[in-house]
Amino acid sequence: MASSIERAVAAMERLTVGELRTKYAEVFGEQPRSRHRTHLINRIAWRMQANAEGDLSERARERAFELANDADIRLTAPRPASSRDDRLQMAESEITREYKGRKIVVKVLETGFEYEGEVYASLTAVAKAVTGSHWSGNRFFGLHPTGGAQ
Repeated sequence: MASSIERAVAAMERLTVGELRTKYAEVFGEQPRSRHRTHLINRIAWRMQANAEGDLSERARERAFELANDADIRLTAPRPASSRDDRLQMAESEITREYKGRKIVVKVLETGFEYEGEVYASLTAVAKAVTGSHWSGNRFFGLHPTGGAQ
């Protein structure tokens, strides 16, 4: 039995992605969402093996269901990438801080932060440019979760 599946997998290695998608639809009864060649081959081979040798036992299926129910699952969607940090002022405003006798002025942009004519992707990058070492940008500039400087 294993050798016939091995031969089928070897034959699938020569198929195009389009042909693999057709084969997947034959085996699973639905169109695949993936166009990843290795993934399609692995899934088809798994289904062929399950059909030939039997699927999971009922006990294994129940245990998998228990594990899935106990897993830590995110209950809220992540914030969209475009949402701004509540601690930051509006674009075109400035964040200031005294550091080693110098006044550090950072301009808040729509897509980053400007410091001394350079644009940085994050306040952390600005803090590193100022100090020469890693700092949390929000901590360095005194920004707190409630918004604004303290």
